[in-house]
This record gives sequence, C-alpha cells and structure tokens, in this order.
Amino acid sequence: MATTYPDCQHADPLQVGAEFLDFVTVTLQTRGLYLQPFTSKKYQYNKGESLQGWEVKLDQRFLETGRLSIEVAEKTRSANASWVPSGIYRNDNTWLYIQGNYQRFYIFLKKFLVQLHQAGRYSEGEIPTLRKFYLPVIDADKYGERIVPSTLEETTP
Repeated sequence: MATTYPDCQHADPLQVGAEFLDFVTVTLQTRGLYLQPFTSKKYQYNKGESLQGWEVKLDQRFLETGRLSIEVAEKTRSANASWVPSGIYRNDNTWLYIQGNYQRFYIFLKKFLVQLHQAGRYSEGEIPTLRKFYLPVIDADKYGERIVPSTLEETTP
C-alpha cells in the first residue's frame, strides 16, 4: 500500500521530494561526494534514506522565510492522534542531514541538530501533519556546510 498524505498542499509530495533528492545527488557528485539513496520502502523504513546514512529534505521557502524548518515529528494525516518521531529524531542509520532548496542547501550532523533543538533556543511550529523547529539561516551558515550549486542547468537532465 502506498503512503499518502491527504492533508499535504502538494498533489504528489513524494515525487517533489524524489526530484529534489536527485538534484542533491547530482550536485554532490559534481563535488566528489556520492549518495546512494534507497528506493524501496522496505529499505527506507528499515535502514534509512540512503546507504551512506544521509537524509535529504526539501525546504522550498527557507530563503524567503530566513529559516530552515527542521522536522522533528510527523503524521500521515491530521486526524491521526499520535505523532511519530521523524526527521532528526527518526531512529535509522542517518548521521548527516541535508536540507535546503534548488538555490542552496546545507549539510549538518544530525546529532548536532538534535542538540540545537534540545537546547530550546529556537522557536517551534506545527502544521496538521508536521512538527518542526526553526533554524535561522544565519545559524545554518554558522553550523552547516553550505552548498550552492553552480548553475541549475548543470544538475538537471
């Protein structure tokens, strides 16, 4: 059974995320870093998002908002009563967390993002299916490895 997100604003959020993952994979490869994402749900659920333990998250509006929205819990639908640890709290092989958009993305140590969240210095937010904390871009520049693709044309088919 396919995972669906009926409360999501995108018609196909998994496809939107998959395309960004491909973009990040190609961008990193041009810098000598090779990412092998798992494509089956079995391996994604039981191992993690990639063989290397890197998770990739699209944050389309962070340059407009001035902050990254770092995921901490999720629900597949708003009517669900329970939240499930996700993002930086998902228990899998992830140790690097990559987040951003097509103009810029960051690479963070996952455990460092957990420490930042647990320190309580940052505001938090919630939408019906997602809980997050907000990391200002100024702090992302300080704590993460910033990747700015040379040109979009170099990483698109």
